[in-house]
Amino acid sequence: MVTALVAGLMLAIGACGGESSSGTVTLNFWAYNEPGGTFRAAADRCTAASNGRYRIEFNALGNDPNTQRQALVRRLAAGDSSIDIMSMDVIWTAEFAEAGWILPFPDDVAAQIKDGTLKGPLDTATYDGKLYGAPANSNTQLLWYRKDLVQTPPKTWSEMIDMAVKMPKAGRIEIQGDAYEGYTVWFNSLIQSAGGQILESPTKVAMPEGPTKAALGVIQKLATSKAADPSLPAQREDQNRLAFETGAAAFQVNYPFIYPSARDNKAPIFKDIAWAPYPAVDADKPARAPIGGFNWGVGGNTKHRAEAFAAAACMRNEANQRDFALKGGLPPTLEKLYDDPSFKKEYPFGDAIRTSLQTAAVRPRTPVYSDVSQAIFTTLHPPKSVTPEEWKALRDKVQKALEGEALL
Repeated sequence: MVTALVAGLMLAIGACGGESSSGTVTLNFWAYNEPGGTFRAAADRCTAASNGRYRIEFNALGNDPNTQRQALVRRLAAGDSSIDIMSMDVIWTAEFAEAGWILPFPDDVAAQIKDGTLKGPLDTATYDGKLYGAPANSNTQLLWYRKDLVQTPPKTWSEMIDMAVKMPKAGRIEIQGDAYEGYTVWFNSLIQSAGGQILESPTKVAMPEGPTKAALGVIQKLATSKAADPSLPAQREDQNRLAFETGAAAFQVNYPFIYPSARDNKAPIFKDIAWAPYPAVDADKPARAPIGGFNWGVGGNTKHRAEAFAAAACMRNEANQRDFALKGGLPPTLEKLYDDPSFKKEYPFGDAIRTSLQTAAVRPRTPVYSDVSQAIFTTLHPPKSVTPEEWKALRDKVQKALEGEALL
């Protein structure tokens, strides 16, 4: 009887979610080591603001998203309770939630997080109707161009390609064409801009013929034109940034980190950098720009749930998001910051970013997203080989990825 009573008591304690009993709790925060030090600084600020309730220990993950994911998954799959809070790429939500590696935010904290947060970032943190992440920062692409070479920015991909081809110098368009996630991001935005979707549900492919062909047609037109960077099949965001900074290209489709980079590197072209909305596929349909960023997730085996949820909410507050934006170029998820006059002065492209985030092309929400993405970027690589006629073969490969048959 005593044994049963003790066992029952221990079970009840465990069911409380591992709340702390007394003293200062140490929370391990695993995150990408943002170059400006802003994630570490957010942890320090929130430690101070907790008045001794918790101390956030920053643990740096690698710079590559795949490396970050692998490091987290190994620990999470093993039931590691030392992952209290983690930075999650927006595409991990469904996979981590389905596996039980992250916890849904309780209603009171979820309501606090949702208040004033832009729709696009909230969508990336939601799965099966529950909020599994605190949108800490977002990311979206704009069309960056040189106003010394371009008087009126193009509105569509086709118009931009035609314009670049006719330029006597710097007639290049920088975009991500390597066989990696960034290429899937491009395709996802193209197909959604054309009125389609990659998935109909977490387990069923969509990819209707018209929008899929239109998206592939854009890739084909650019890749086979003089406007393509000769290194397009190996180009990622940072290679695009560098080519634009050094004056090799008139156009760049990329994230806002390129702006503080050009400024801090004193790039000669910085004074001529201008921006415009993400290009449309069809002039009659609105463009759907990419959306990225990091959400803070709470580990499924944390022993300090209440403190972890509170700390995650704190580390994405207004002061921290301002710091992420101004030092790291990472767009805020809180709408009120975009209306702040002092912020607008330091972040002049903020209005364009906010508009993009409201209608951004969220990537497919499925627990097997990594397989879906791999099916896309391997099939469509190199970009020069792409033709609209392969739309059905691509769709079939994505469906096989959903069914676990993709290993490519």
